[in-house]
Amino acid sequence: MEALAVFGGGSPCVSSSLLCSPTKRTCCSSCTQKPILSTSHHQNLSAFPSKSHLFSYVPSRPHAKTLRNSTKPLIFLPHLIASLEQVDETYIMVKPDGVQRGLVGEIISRFEKKGFKLTGLKLFQCPTELAEEHYKDLKEKSFFPKLIDYITSGPVVCMAWEGVGVVASARKLIGSTNPLQAEPGTIRGDLSVQTGRNVVHGSDSPENGRREIGLWFKQGEICQWTPAQAPWLRE
Repeated sequence: MEALAVFGGGSPCVSSSLLCSPTKRTCCSSCTQKPILSTSHHQNLSAFPSKSHLFSYVPSRPHAKTLRNSTKPLIFLPHLIASLEQVDETYIMVKPDGVQRGLVGEIISRFEKKGFKLTGLKLFQCPTELAEEHYKDLKEKSFFPKLIDYITSGPVVCMAWEGVGVVASARKLIGSTNPLQAEPGTIRGDLSVQTGRNVVHGSDSPENGRREIGLWFKQGEICQWTPAQAPWLRE
């Protein structure tokens, strides 16, 4: 069976033997016989059904059109994902026992290998007033005086780290507060054995991360820079 082809908006030229008379096998410009299309033929000319999900509006493609009579809001998924990628900051501190044991390089390496960006770093002897402000939420706890004595007993290493999901990821890298409950592969699970000497501190929320960085670092001590490896970490 010969096929029926319709192009443009002009009058169709029909070449099917089914549509022309048996004695006339060709068509010309004077042919006035109209094509007769069955319902099945008409459906086959459409590549997709009219309600196909492929015809949706995409904000980044202004030439795309919505379906007729469509009332549902349409979302371009990659834009949604990008909006959820919030860059956070977290404060990480190697406590006096971690400094005394020579674990500073090991701890920094864990965060560097993960792909986070170091924006602040210093060795610092913590005064009592700063330690009390940092741990003010634990002031009513019975162990608070011993905690302050411990944090001020020797130098600490203060670090500010930046990245997408850095707070939650850092908590996983650090491990549980009690090293005996921390998973192998975490900093505390691998490097410490007691809660009172658990090597490292990490902010527990983005809000506390910003607050603690503001406490431990002065203006001008945070460095904003772009790592050369940034394009290989995230799309």
